[in-house]
Amino acid sequence: MPFVELVSVTAVLQFFFFGAMTGRARRDSGLKAPAMTGHDGFERMYRVQMNTMEMLVALLAGLLIAGKYWPEWLVGGLGVVYVVGRFIYWRAYVAQPSTRTLGFMLSMVPTLALLLLALVGIIQTWL
Repeated sequence: MPFVELVSVTAVLQFFFFGAMTGRARRDSGLKAPAMTGHDGFERMYRVQMNTMEMLVALLAGLLIAGKYWPEWLVGGLGVVYVVGRFIYWRAYVAQPSTRTLGFMLSMVPTLALLLLALVGIIQTWL
């Protein structure tokens, strides 16, 4: 399961990276804490960070549970698609929020697939 664990850690590190980018956006905008609005660039980066945190909870549960029941290449591969999708989402959302759909789908679909695989794996143990 090292591949699944590596992808899990990579996804968390990606979240920290987005946090650093949010801090940079705050600094560059001159927006003083605790203000959360008032600069479009900061607001976009902050939404990327928060949306990633929301998705990360489901992703990690899916990765770690599905990883118990399904082949490592499948579970880890879906996790890699998520991480790539998050980077696409970040670039698109910061540039033009209306173009974020591809990145969003490349992170949402693998997350849902992992959760379904986890659920099926759990159910199979009861049969």
